[in-house]
Amino acid sequence: LQVDLWQPSSPFHIVEGTVTDVRVPQNTSRSLLPYLQQANIQYTILISDLQKAIENQTGLRSYRNRRSLSGYNYEVYHSLEEIQGWMHHLNKTHSDLVHMFSVGKSYEGRPLFVLKLGKRSQPYKKAVWIDCGIHAREWIGPAFCQWFVKEALQTYQTDPAMRKMLTQLYFYIMPVFNVDGYHFSWTNDRFWRKTRSKNTRFRCHGVDANRNWKVKWCDEGASFHPCDDTYCGPFPESEPEVKAVAHFLRKHRKQIKAYLSFHAYAQMLLYPYSYKYATIPNFSCVESAAYNAVNALQSAYGIRYRYGPASSTLYVSSGSSMDWAYKNGIPYAFAFELRDTGHFGFLLPETLIKPTCTETMLAVKNITFHLLKKCH
Repeated sequence: LQVDLWQPSSPFHIVEGTVTDVRVPQNTSRSLLPYLQQANIQYTILISDLQKAIENQTGLRSYRNRRSLSGYNYEVYHSLEEIQGWMHHLNKTHSDLVHMFSVGKSYEGRPLFVLKLGKRSQPYKKAVWIDCGIHAREWIGPAFCQWFVKEALQTYQTDPAMRKMLTQLYFYIMPVFNVDGYHFSWTNDRFWRKTRSKNTRFRCHGVDANRNWKVKWCDEGASFHPCDDTYCGPFPESEPEVKAVAHFLRKHRKQIKAYLSFHAYAQMLLYPYSYKYATIPNFSCVESAAYNAVNALQSAYGIRYRYGPASSTLYVSSGSSMDWAYKNGIPYAFAFELRDTGHFGFLLPETLIKPTCTETMLAVKNITFHLLKKCH
């Protein structure tokens, strides 16, 4: 039976006692359910008609929010064109705080845009890197990146904490890391995960951009097979998107003190290592930052995030951006797994964008202040 694994991302991680989320085609479910009953495997149907759920989320797009960007709606999901238009607009209208640039081009030739956010107050400032949308189908990621920028620009004048953040630090924000995959998830396959590079031998597209980094590359939790969702690629940094961001981070490694990557879904705050069960040297600093961030997040709506090293909290995976950033001298490296825990999975409704981003914002501000307090 062909099924699409939503959680965990790879069959290697399925052991006795694991809760697994799978997506199955309508005709497959007729043979799968009796099989599960026979095998005495408990199951729950979370979304009975996925097609309908997708249409509910993307059906009413055409006439919506094509208004001027002053009326840009942060509580809906946006296509790549809309997000890039929004970035251009902010670059023009908020030139005091925003500078847009490109770190390279994607496999299909799209620019890889980053927003540099912050007050040009002193010549040298520490920086925080934030990326969203490494995995195409995790739409809440790019929604959060946009929310973060909106909050920064809207509250800079009124909120002393935000003013301090933007005065003392730069934020490099990449709202859509995997631009080709994200575009494809809007036009062709809502549940696409990987990049869109071509593999001639297997006629399969794409590499898992979070298994393509040069850190224990293609070891546990990654696949050598080009058709798998966790395919590590033909070699590290084979994907132009990964190569471009890695190059940028290497060039600015002295300046960048935190790396934050936003994923979905699981409600977790993860830190290194992902590729092995071992304690990082600055564990106490990172652990206390995570503990405080998770408590801040919970204070908004009572959503409890689990936190800890990625390997023991989620599962072992090699070649991840977070491990790479940490290994390359960025002392605070975190990966957020945003809402939810599987009820909606990748189809988190637009009504949950606001609460999800509001609570996540508290966690990010918390980590940022931890950084300024100099615990290394």
